[in-house]
Amino acid sequence: MSGLRVCMVTTFYPPHNFGGDGIAVQRLARALVKRGHEVTVLANSDAFAVLGGAAAADDAGDGITVHRLASPVPAVSVLVTQQTGGLGLHRAAIRDVLRPGRFDVIHYHNISLVGGPSVLAEGGRDAIKLYTAHAHWLVCPTHVLWRHRREPCTGRECLRCQLAYHRPPQLWRHTGHLERNLGHVDTFIAQSQFSRDKHREMGFPRDMVIVPPILDDEPLAHPVPASPHPRPYFLYVGRLERLKGLDDVIPVAREYADADLVIVGDGTHRAALEAIAGGSERVRFVGRVPTEQLDPYYSHALAVLVPSEGYETFGFVAIEAFRRSAPVIARRQGPLVEFVESSGGGELFITPAELRDQMRRMQSDASRRHALGRAGRAAFVDLWSEQAVMPRYLAVIERAAEARGAARVLEALGAGRAA
Repeated sequence: MSGLRVCMVTTFYPPHNFGGDGIAVQRLARALVKRGHEVTVLANSDAFAVLGGAAAADDAGDGITVHRLASPVPAVSVLVTQQTGGLGLHRAAIRDVLRPGRFDVIHYHNISLVGGPSVLAEGGRDAIKLYTAHAHWLVCPTHVLWRHRREPCTGRECLRCQLAYHRPPQLWRHTGHLERNLGHVDTFIAQSQFSRDKHREMGFPRDMVIVPPILDDEPLAHPVPASPHPRPYFLYVGRLERLKGLDDVIPVAREYADADLVIVGDGTHRAALEAIAGGSERVRFVGRVPTEQLDPYYSHALAVLVPSEGYETFGFVAIEAFRRSAPVIARRQGPLVEFVESSGGGELFITPAELRDQMRRMQSDASRRHALGRAGRAAFVDLWSEQAVMPRYLAVIERAAEARGAARVLEALGAGRAA
């Protein structure tokens, strides 16, 4: 009996990706291949090109088949899908990949620019269909519930908000197009309890199960490479955007004399943040660092700061810190609250004064700092590692298959457990 035949449908996929969702899809795909399943990825290179991505060679040798949609007019292709919520210029290619009977499981991820809601109907009636909410696209045209580019969304002002983001309004959202296509999906997956609750609060009509994304289980380098910074430091890793919350963190770091703030990442808000830093020696902007080179940054940090002001669906940086036994100081917002409280791996703050106090306490109390790091690492192993998450993911498929009477899927899962 062969393994499952799985297709991942996602707008972005490494190396043509921004942010964490494409990496999360790749990690899941590789974990499935490792367990004997066959994985195909359907992604959209047009979207990557239009949003400013640089050309990069595909990864090879991991056993995953990748189909990348590309057209001679990528901007037109993206606009058509964004405006219609349909398959657009890639209709024939999408239908060829997702032809009925080819896959046992079709798992949708960020589908906003790879067929929109219409892609949920593709693939025939026999495939088990999952959808993971990597963002809040199901309930928010801008994906992030960050209203008017300046504040968390507490009530719908979608037309004005889309204009604030310089995006044409999606009229299909007012036609029932999304709701009609939701019925093709067996199971919707949220990555945190917060995200599940937020979808419900914003009117999403379907229940969601919680399955976090997986992070690599590979052991870290030993001995740990030398510190990348000459002084004690707190670390920020992530995109430099307004909703990530550094605006009120940098003034605290600028006045904190005993340690520096090292900022790894880039984004459209970088110039504004550099202006806030005012050339201070206490704040260092490193720029982008490849994921595989981040270990020493995490390992030598006094703590990892996760100050996001927006409604994240997950919190990759916090979990990456836990994986490396680094404590976290996070804003009391979104899923970061549940991660810090369930792990015991860090502290929470609301005001800049609280942040300053937590930084001082973290630096001055080494025994507590190390205890928080150990607790975070233990929680990572128990809750977010590949060995913890994959059984939960496969159980979601199994429950859907039992409800459908999908004998081949159940047989493949049973064979995988027996192997």
